[in-house]
Amino acid sequence: MTSPADRSQTVPGAAGESVLRVDDLVVKYGSRTAVDGVGFAIARGEILGLLGPNGAGKTTTLSVIEGLRRPASGSVTVDGIDALRHPIDARARLGVQLQSSGFQPELSIEQLLRLYAGLYGVRMSRADARAALDDAGLGQEASKRLKGLSGGQGQRFSLLIATLHDPLLLLLDEPTSGLDPQSRRSLWQRIEASRRRGGSILLTTHSMEEAQAVCDRIVIIDHGRIVTTGSPAELIATHREDPRVLAIAHGEPTLEDVFIALTGSDLRD
Repeated sequence: MTSPADRSQTVPGAAGESVLRVDDLVVKYGSRTAVDGVGFAIARGEILGLLGPNGAGKTTTLSVIEGLRRPASGSVTVDGIDALRHPIDARARLGVQLQSSGFQPELSIEQLLRLYAGLYGVRMSRADARAALDDAGLGQEASKRLKGLSGGQGQRFSLLIATLHDPLLLLLDEPTSGLDPQSRRSLWQRIEASRRRGGSILLTTHSMEEAQAVCDRIVIIDHGRIVTTGSPAELIATHREDPRVLAIAHGEPTLEDVFIALTGSDLRD
């Protein structure tokens, strides 16, 4: 994988052709405003990390982009398509990482793979399915049900399903949560492979190591509003002399130090 520093020189931060634009997004739950004027864009071939504490508005923002929730105001454009007016057309350009509860539990992973290929309009023979599973390191597990896979295997399978139709935009909600280092690195490589095929990626994560390793650019959100944005290296350089960062850093400031300094150290539910 290329380093974040290398990528930041070659991938424009929301400049160039935008695969996704979110403008002035507002989402309310009753009287509570969960997302308050959020806006950002993702360029073609860019990996953008949406970071924030629990309850900051990350998952709500993803839900609007996926078409699962209507905002109070604002707009979402996917590949030039108004996703709020034409959700089916926009959704066809998305790949979304499904959690295990979203799959039919009675089917083997080979059967699930062919089922979702059909739903996406992708022709897939049994030999094609076996080849795809082999490529994901799951060839020996083809006859297993999803619940029989390890955590890392399950995440690789979810990512395989999400990328079956080579989507323009891949949405990943904490894709490596709970994985061991080997499985996490394997997922990072597959995310990078999706980008090399021309895809763009929006991911949420609580791992600052992951954000620094795979993201070209980061948007930090808290209390429903964007706090700051930039490449991992830019954020560290910009805030390294911030007294809040210096107060918590142990040695050289890290992205995690910057994140905590900007969002606070209070525990979130």
